[in-house]
This record gives sequence, C-alpha cells and structure tokens, in this order.
Amino acid sequence: MGFINGLFGMGGKKGREMEAEASYEPISGLSSIASSVVHRCARILGLQTDKLVQLFEIELPDHASEPENYGRDLLVYCSYKALHEETKSINYLSEKEFRILTFDMMLAWEAPNAEVDSSNKENNNNNKKEAEEDEVDSLFCSSATKNAIQVDGKKTVSSEAFARIAPACPIIADPITVNNLFESLTTYCGGRLHFLIYDKYIKYLEKVVKIAKTTAPHAASLNLSEGEIILDVDGVSATNSVFQHIGTSTRPGRLTLTNRAIYFEPLGVGFSYGKPISYDLEKDLKQVVKRECTGPWGARLFDKAVMYKSTFLTEPVFIEFPQFKGQARRDYWFAIIKEILHAHKFVRKFNLSGLKKAEILSEATLGVFRYRALKEAFHIMPSQVKSTLSFYLAEKLPKGDKILDALYNHLETLFTGSESNPQPGPGSGPFPPAICTIQSFGFILSDSAVEFGFYGLNIDSGPSSLELAVRRSASYSGRAEAARATLEQVKMEDIDTNVTVLKELLFPLMQIGELMLSLVEWEDPFKSHVFLVLFLFLVYRGWIRYIIPCIFLSCSGFIMWNKHHRKGRPIEAFQVPPPKHKSTVEQLLTLQETISKLEMGIQEGNITLLKLRAILFAAFPQTTNKIAITLVVMAVLFMLLSFKDILLAILLEEYTRKMPLRRESSEKLVRRLREWWGRIPAAPVQLMKRHESRR
Repeated sequence: MGFINGLFGMGGKKGREMEAEASYEPISGLSSIASSVVHRCARILGLQTDKLVQLFEIELPDHASEPENYGRDLLVYCSYKALHEETKSINYLSEKEFRILTFDMMLAWEAPNAEVDSSNKENNNNNKKEAEEDEVDSLFCSSATKNAIQVDGKKTVSSEAFARIAPACPIIADPITVNNLFESLTTYCGGRLHFLIYDKYIKYLEKVVKIAKTTAPHAASLNLSEGEIILDVDGVSATNSVFQHIGTSTRPGRLTLTNRAIYFEPLGVGFSYGKPISYDLEKDLKQVVKRECTGPWGARLFDKAVMYKSTFLTEPVFIEFPQFKGQARRDYWFAIIKEILHAHKFVRKFNLSGLKKAEILSEATLGVFRYRALKEAFHIMPSQVKSTLSFYLAEKLPKGDKILDALYNHLETLFTGSESNPQPGPGSGPFPPAICTIQSFGFILSDSAVEFGFYGLNIDSGPSSLELAVRRSASYSGRAEAARATLEQVKMEDIDTNVTVLKELLFPLMQIGELMLSLVEWEDPFKSHVFLVLFLFLVYRGWIRYIIPCIFLSCSGFIMWNKHHRKGRPIEAFQVPPPKHKSTVEQLLTLQETISKLEMGIQEGNITLLKLRAILFAAFPQTTNKIAITLVVMAVLFMLLSFKDILLAILLEEYTRKMPLRRESSEKLVRRLREWWGRIPAAPVQLMKRHESRR
C-alpha cells in the first residue's frame, strides 16, 4: 500500500493530510477536510483560526446566519482570502503545498459539513478490501492516468467544485472556459478530476510560464514594444519547420506569436534568421485569419496552413505547419492566433484603454498559457475537446456576444475606482484581475503597477451575470451541436444521390410548377379560363396582397397541427428511392456534359451582354431609332400608369399568349423578335496581354 501510494505521488499528500487532521482542532459544523483547509488558510494569512472565523461573521453576517450554507460559505471565504495572499509570490505554481491546498479546497467544497465524515468512514470500511485489490491491479495498467484513478478513486472532485475554486487563481482557470477546461482534464477520468491529473496540469502551467519568462534574447531580436509578451515560438528545429508562402515564393523560418502580433523570421545562410516580418493583430486592419490549403508554387495540396490577410498587405500570407499526420500543429496555432485577434477586437469594440485594456490582454495571455499547458501535458487538440480560449470561444458560441457584454460589465464593476487607484466593487465576484497574476510572474503590461486588495468578495452561492451568460450560451451550444450531428448523418457523398434527394425534397414545388405551366400552356382551356377569371377577380377586389400572408398563415397552421398530433414523437425518415447506378465512365461523361452545358450557358450570357453593349453604343444604326422610341414610350407608360397596372398587363400578356385566340399572332410576334435579335451583331472583344492595364 505504502509503496503504491509513494509510487504515484500520493503518499506525501496523504501523510500531510493525516498530520493536519492530527494537529488541527476540528471546527464546529465543518468536516475534517474543511477544518484542515480553514486552519491552513489562517496560517497563510498569519491569523488565528478563531480570528479568521470572526472576520467572516463580521464581514458577511448574512452568510454567517444561514446554518445550511455556513460551512461552505466559510470555506469559500477563507479559500479566496488565502489564495489572494498565496498568489502574490512569484513561484507559487512550483510549490506542491499550493497544489495540494487548492485541490483540498475543492474536496472541502464538496464535503464542507461534519455530517459527511461519518458517511465517508462507513464507505471506506465497506470498500477497503476492494480498494486494496484495485491498487495492486493498477500496477499493471498501461496508463498513468488510469493508475491514479484506481489507487485513490475517491479523492476526486466534480466540475462544480473545480468551477468554484479554480477561477480564484486566474492562471489556473477562467470563469468563461472553466467547464471546458474541466472536461479536457477529465476526458479519460469519468467526469471526475483526480489529483495526479490536476498536479500534472499545474506543473506544466509553471513550465509554460517559466519558458515565457526566459525569452528575453528572442524578444530583443524582434524589437518588441513595451508590454508585448511572447506567447509561443515554433520552427526552431528541423523536425518542426514552418514555411511562409506569399504568391509562388516559399521561405522557411521561425514563427513567434505575441499578445499583439505575429512575427516571422526567414531562415538565412548559416542557420541565421533575417529581419522579422510583423503581421499586426492589434490595429483594425480588417484582418482575416482562417485555415487554408497550401503547397509549393501556390498549389492547394496540403490542408496544413493558416492564412493571414489584411488591408496592409497586397496579397494574403500563408503560414504552413508541415506534419506527417493530421493538422494538430496548424489547428493549435490557428486557435491561439484567433484568441489574440478576438481579444483586440473586444478592446476596440468597447473602446478600452489603460488598465482595462491590459486586463483583457492579460486574460488572453493566460488563456494561451493554459491552452499550451494542456497541449504539452495531455496532447489535447481543438478537434478533440471544446475550446479553452475565452475570446475565441465567445466568437464561436451561439449568443457569445452576450458573454462578451457580461465580461465588459464585469470589467466595469471590477474597475470602479479611477485608473490610478482601481478597486474591485463589492459585487465583483470571486475572480481577481488577471493583470495582477501577469505582474506576479514578472511580466509588464501597464506603465504603472497595480495592487488589488481584498474587498469582501461576493461569495453568494448564486452565479454571477458572467456565469449566467456562459450557461445560457452553453445550453444553446448543446442544441446547435445536436443539430450539427443530424447534418452529418444526412450528408451524401455521391452526386447522383444528392441530386435524387434534392428532387424528392422539391417534388411538391415541382408539381405546383408543372400545374402552373399546364395552365399557361392552355392544355385544358376550361381550367385556364377559370384560373384567369379568378386571378382577375382577386386583382379587381384588391385581394391579391393577401396571397402571401395567407401562405404564411397556412404554413404556421400546418406546423402547429403537426406539433399537436405528433406529441413529441421523432420525425419519420424521408424516403428516397436509390439512384440509378452509374459506372465511373458514365459519371465522367455526365460531368463532362454538365461542364459543357455550363460553358454554353456562360457563352450565351456573354453574347447577350455584348449585343446589349452594341445597342447602347449605336453599333446597329438600322434599329437605333426604333429602340430609342420604344424606350421613350415605355418611360411615358411607367410615368402615367401605376406599377400595379403595369404588372397586371405583363402577367396577362404572358398568361394569355398561348390561348387559342392569341396563339397565332403571339407566335408571329415572337418569331419577328427572334429574327430581329439575330440580326444584331455583338460588340468586339479583345483579350489584353498580362502587362497591359484595363482601360
């Protein structure tokens, strides 16, 4: 048992818990783990435990007077105060005591009351033998994550506990993406977070921050401005090369992302880097960043590139991330670039400056650090889990603009004081400013240092406006994902199958079209006369305007009737007959025929436009006067008659053209017009050479 616990790093943690439980006196109404956390928080704050409890009861009397929530509220109060003090140190992420304390806070949040201890002891006695067997069996598991779960499966926390405690340290979690982060950490853990997973995540966070702090030489070569932080670098080794494509030219080099721009340093002679090329993400240059295919000489062969385009550039830039299998590198860089771009869009949208702008950039910076730690620790990619980047996620989620509005309101509440002396408001919630975290790590984003005190943070059990906006958006997102899942099921790969499905779906409209065509063709004179009389009657009575509203009302009634009679039953599958099987040669011939028809249609359109051009420039003198007089007569008619009368005359002309009384005269008129149109020459066309400019 001891060997197994020591092997997976849990022996020290359990030993500290046992020492804490033995040395700390239990607090009335709190569980042993909650009492241990409160005692440790008091020690961090340099206070006696009784004094800390008294401060809670004095500062938050409403919470202290509620027995059912007393234990949890006291725990949250002490945890926030202790974390506020603990995170002032520079290297707190590297301290295992900090990682154990924050995890114990989550455990205590789930079991704050004393009644939980007795039930836990009973469950431990009943499952002791089973736990011992699991620990022995875990030695032969291939996954360290599975080992951790089997060794101490009960020491796990839920998403609610993680979402309540983790955002109190902005480097660990963000209130917008905390649930997505928890899902990423518990992908293979059954929805519960184990300490080993949490510990590994914090260690890699500390590693990422340390790497970012040691980029001073690289920052000097890029001539970064004040407050610009390097977030990630790629292309520094031959195995992870990066290529820049502009037109048909391709150059390898080193790619750097900061909180303000993208930098590409082309690789020169002797493996030295040339002058960096900057692609701005801060200014409003109508930037477009998207995934793209690229390849040598401008060929679109490999889907492994990110395209950057702005009004400052004459042509788009493609940054390729070669990879033998998949697009993980490209997707990672695309996500973090979009995060910084959307963060600056948020700043411009709400016209933020000073400390407020620095706070938003700090949140985006910490988000990239968290995402990078997830990638390096667990090899998690955007395609596998939901995004853990706040601004990128808000742009993708339905009603994500509501999240951004709530974030702005939270920012305004947070900075209630002046820019020189900011103070969190009383209802600012448990989330401290991210700029303080950035400064505690040694980064500088603002001209003046910022120091936030602890001002009685709101520990209400109810969610804040920001959390409510995230929950509403997540609920809509679930519906959108369910709808997208149905789309994947009905997508057909074969073009013949898609055409067949389209024809079956449009069959009712095709039937209506065929009926109208038969009426216009006067195949059944009686039906055509009845329709004509009915149409003229509707126009005469002025009821023609009610046709479209009646169609909408009929559709609405049909939908409500189906809703009433279906009673929640799933919709039946749409039955489509299988298309006629065609060989590969037949499909190629069909494709060639379709392309030929499309080409002929384009040619006919060009000829029509060129003939109209010839008419406008009087290239056919024989008909110039007639056309001019006709246009004048039409202009007079449009001035004298109402639009309704003109439209009615056009419809009557088209509808009665093939009736028995007018058929012969209409055919002669159409023939004369076709002959006249055939005598009009097309305007000449001349293709320019490439070096010539269009006049």
